[in-house]
Amino acid sequence: MAKTAPCICKNADMVSPVRRPSADDLLVLLSVGRTGKYTAAADELGLNHTTISRRIAALEAAMGGRVLARVAGGWELTELGREALAAAEAVESAVRSLTSDAAGHRTLEGVVRISATAGFSAYIAAPAAAAVQREHPKVAVEIVAATRRATQQRSGLDIEVVVGEPKVHRAEALRLGDYCLGLYASQSYLAEHGSPTDVADLQRFPLVYFIDSMLQVDDLDLAASFAPAMRESVTSTNVFVHVEATRASAGIGLLPCFMADRHNDLVRVLPAEVSIRLTYWLVTRAETLRRPEVAAVVGAIRDRVADQQDVLLGRH
Repeated sequence: MAKTAPCICKNADMVSPVRRPSADDLLVLLSVGRTGKYTAAADELGLNHTTISRRIAALEAAMGGRVLARVAGGWELTELGREALAAAEAVESAVRSLTSDAAGHRTLEGVVRISATAGFSAYIAAPAAAAVQREHPKVAVEIVAATRRATQQRSGLDIEVVVGEPKVHRAEALRLGDYCLGLYASQSYLAEHGSPTDVADLQRFPLVYFIDSMLQVDDLDLAASFAPAMRESVTSTNVFVHVEATRASAGIGLLPCFMADRHNDLVRVLPAEVSIRLTYWLVTRAETLRRPEVAAVVGAIRDRVADQQDVLLGRH
C-alpha cells in the first residue's frame, strides 16, 4: 500500500482542473465589447482599468485564446470573443430578468451614447431620448453633436447617425429617412439686395454654409455644387451658426428645411430650382443593438423620424 500512494498522488498532480469562464469576467467583456475601450468599461462598471485588464486576462485563460484584439482607437472582439459575448448577453439578460417595475414590466437601465449631426441631435434625437427616459427613468442618453462620417471602430458610441449611406465594418447601417436642404434668406436681406431670379443669378449673393476645408461628409460637400460661383460669407462647422448667420443677413444660407422653416423671418428662395434631398442613416453594432435600452432608443428615433417626415422634407 505504501508504494502505491505516491503513484496515485503523481497521477492526481497531472490532472488540471477545468477552468470555466466567470460570469463577472463575461460581463466585463460585454462592456469592453460595447464601448471598445477599457477606460469606458471601467467607468461603466465602477472598476479601475487594472481590474478590467485582469478580468479580461482571466477570461482569455479560461477560454484558451484571445477574446479582444487591439485596433486603432480601442479594442475589437475576436471570433472567440464574439462567441463569449453571446454567453455574456445571456448572463446580463438573466440578471435583468430579476428586476421589474411595480407593474411587473421589465426595467431598462444603462447609458446609451449617440453621435449625430447638430440639427438631428436637437430636433430628432433629443425628443426621442426624452420619450425613452419618460418610460424608462433609469436609461440615460448622452448625445454628442458632430458632423462626420461613420467611424470604423465606434469606440465609446452605441449609435451613430450620419448623412449619406455609410461604408462600415462589422456594423449594421439602417436607413432612417430623407430630409431636404433649401436656400433661405432673411426678409431684411431680401428687401435690401433683392431675390435671385434663377440659379445663375445666385453668383451675385454670398453663401452661408459649412467650412469647405473642414467638411468631412461627401453628401454635404456635394450639396453646394449647384452654385459654384457663390462666394463664401459666414461659414461654420455647426448648422445652428448657419441658421443664425442667415437670420442676421449674412447672405443666403443653404439650410435644412426642418430647421429654417421654424423661423418666420426666413424666406425660402428658388424652392422649385433648389431642393437637395439627403438621407440620414443610423449605424450600430449588432451586439449593441441587442441591448434592450439601445433598441428602445433606436425605436424612438425611428418613430420620431417617421412622425416628422413632412417637416424634414420641407413640406408645409
